[in-house]
Amino acid sequence: MGPIESRWLASPERRRAIQKLTAWAAAAPALSAQRDPVRPHPRFPKLEELLSPLDFEPVAHARLPRFSYDYTAYGSDGEFTLRRNRDAFDWVKLIPSSSGAAAELNTATELFGTRLTSPLLISPTAAHVHMHPDGELATYQGATAANTPMIVSTNTSVPIEKIAPTAKGQLWFQLYPREDMESNREMLERAQAAGAKAIVVTIDQQAAEYERALHDRHLGAPITSTARRASSRQSGEPSNPYRIREFRLWYEWGLFAKLRPMIKVPMIAKGILTAEDARLCLEHGLDGVYVSNHGGRSIDYGPSTLEVLPEIAAAVNGRVPILFDSGVRRGSDALKALALGATAVCLGRMPRWGLGAYGSQGVQRSLELLQAELAAAMRYTGRTTLASIDRTLVRTDFP
Repeated sequence: MGPIESRWLASPERRRAIQKLTAWAAAAPALSAQRDPVRPHPRFPKLEELLSPLDFEPVAHARLPRFSYDYTAYGSDGEFTLRRNRDAFDWVKLIPSSSGAAAELNTATELFGTRLTSPLLISPTAAHVHMHPDGELATYQGATAANTPMIVSTNTSVPIEKIAPTAKGQLWFQLYPREDMESNREMLERAQAAGAKAIVVTIDQQAAEYERALHDRHLGAPITSTARRASSRQSGEPSNPYRIREFRLWYEWGLFAKLRPMIKVPMIAKGILTAEDARLCLEHGLDGVYVSNHGGRSIDYGPSTLEVLPEIAAAVNGRVPILFDSGVRRGSDALKALALGATAVCLGRMPRWGLGAYGSQGVQRSLELLQAELAAAMRYTGRTTLASIDRTLVRTDFP
């Protein structure tokens, strides 16, 4: 062996070469049978281990594809309204009271002639199949098990005719109106034939049709049909000088007079954020007012729903029920909304987290936890019936 070979045997380069060769051999497919089959994996908690509605989101986050989580979690533009919806609940304090502590608690209520065990409902949200393979079927089954009505979205991933036979709970239907009234008629007839007890007509989002599709695409999600529709509309120039997509710019209050002959059940307008619009709902014969900013998914930099709820309640003055959503995460949140004038409180993201985490059982468990928290908050404030809830049990500090 010459001096060059001797230096090579003792050199660091030789040792590094042997290390690389060994690593390649260890990773070779032929040696895979020798590997330990046990792999590290996340340990998902058992359903009964979850003690708060907020516990479901991290489980859903761990289980869902990223675009499914993103679509549910995020809001519009800078997400100011999404954050403000949650901040607003921090600006309302519950006032404790020991009065009525010994009385029997009763959260039952009546809404549009139907008796409910709780003032909670499931808000209309799209495409539950992204959260669980059974989609709205699982949501409805979980909601029924928790004695909670479900509002089915126009953009449901399962037709309402297929949802209704899978459980015996109460179903409502949410309509995105179309300019073609015959299209509306067809959808409304199908929903009512399937047993929908009320129709919720969404009238916000006039200038924001696509919601989060493009945002989700930027985060690596596939381009959804919604995104493709938005893209195709953007390819042509809108006729208005502001270059706003015109998919819903035709909305006007006369719409309800056209829809009324098609609807044989209560009709509610969703997306109300001002006292003026609430009064217009009454003038146009709406059976209910639904205070909502689409969970922060409509136009950004709007007010939180909790901030505007008192002025809307004053305008309505008890003449029709007031539904409320956007930002509700806990039973105490629901109590604050009821105290400020809501008749019933609707839940959007929370049941979706339950669905994504554990399917129908997750929906049921998340709703039951919210119901239990509402009961506990009522006890804390000395109110044992919904009729006893009023503004005196809260102190507000809106900026």
